[in-house]
Amino acid sequence: MAAGCCGTKKQKLNNSSSIPCNGSTVLQNGTQIRYSTIVQPEMGFFCFDVLYCQLHQLDPPKTPNFSNDAFPLFVTWSIGKDMRLRGCIGTFNAMHLHAGLREYATTSAFKDSRFNPITREELPRLHVSVSILRNFEDGVDYLDWEVGVHGIRIEFHNEKGNKRTATYLPDVAPEQGWDQIQTIDSLLHKGGYKGLVTPDIRRSVKLTRYQSEKVTVSYQDYMTHWHCRSAQYNQFVASQQHTLVMVQPNHQSFIHPLPMPPVSPVVVPVQDYPPFWWDRAGPSFPPPHSHPRTHRFTTQENMDRGVRKRK
Repeated sequence: MAAGCCGTKKQKLNNSSSIPCNGSTVLQNGTQIRYSTIVQPEMGFFCFDVLYCQLHQLDPPKTPNFSNDAFPLFVTWSIGKDMRLRGCIGTFNAMHLHAGLREYATTSAFKDSRFNPITREELPRLHVSVSILRNFEDGVDYLDWEVGVHGIRIEFHNEKGNKRTATYLPDVAPEQGWDQIQTIDSLLHKGGYKGLVTPDIRRSVKLTRYQSEKVTVSYQDYMTHWHCRSAQYNQFVASQQHTLVMVQPNHQSFIHPLPMPPVSPVVVPVQDYPPFWWDRAGPSFPPPHSHPRTHRFTTQENMDRGVRKRK
């Protein structure tokens, strides 16, 4: 089930490059259970790969190398130096990270109903945040959570008796300067409650708290990583002997305004074949070596012989 994570268009997001949420759970007796870190910058780079290929109508990027375990996740796009929210959608269903990030990188970029779809022109000013959700617990009441530590998801019934849900990630409340009651009230309005929020309404809320690991990378970080990948890729190609590396063709956009992220190479061993490459027109071969052919009528005798034959 997809869900939006943020409440207002003006919300500003933290500009740090890597923010693990606590990575731990504190039990009632004070015992702390630590978990290994799942989130890593490569997840943000992969989201940029997916968005870039979508904007330029390229084939999807290759499968990434990071963990493919299943977790609930959110992908958040922000723009500019003030990190204005540009799109945020995720899921509370556990999804394998490769497929989940591939899906929600584009869903949050193009299908967040609060915003217009992201365009090519915005790409250099974008930041992407990946949040991996963990440690879900049922709250005793609507105050059974801690600002800055927990994200919360609430279930309630609106004025018409319809069941509604809404969520805020852990970093939303502290960034907005909200306390617990302000956060619950805002979340009720976000979920579609249009009436006056009273203490009885708050007490009727069913609350689930969770924690998250978060990483944020900018487009500049992405390009630095891209150049590093390109250098490693070129070294790999140069180290291969008697090997031809050709890139799968995409006839629509091999010339575009920004550098193309590396795509999956197809390594084909060859022996004494002329090199060739793919471009907009398809496979191209270098011109063959030309050797001047001796003309058959280079001497006067041969020329006379040719004249006699024509007669």
